[in-house]
Amino acid sequence: MIQAMITRNPDRLITGFRLTGHADSGAYGQDIVCAAVSVLAISTINGIEQVAHLKPDVQSDEANGGLLIANFTKLDLKNSQLQTLLESFTLGLNDVAANYQDYIRVREQTR
Repeated sequence: MIQAMITRNPDRLITGFRLTGHADSGAYGQDIVCAAVSVLAISTINGIEQVAHLKPDVQSDEANGGLLIANFTKLDLKNSQLQTLLESFTLGLNDVAANYQDYIRVREQTR
């Protein structure tokens, strides 16, 4: 199961996210849940870098997959492009989770 954690500050601004695990909803190369989450995450990071022109702190396990951590605390969290992209990412994750609850869990925490 993919575990998605969205972190917000007390002002409800998204400060980071963490994706761990594997969906295992289908054979390798045919796992639509994994593909959906991957596209959402990569597109969001690319958008932050190429549209908002910001450089987030991103960690991933390229060799094994199943881990992506993005930290935005060193960026201007009030940047509207940043927060729009992150809110869109969160909506997308929640849509995937609503349709495939056996394979992905999305949670939020405030720090």
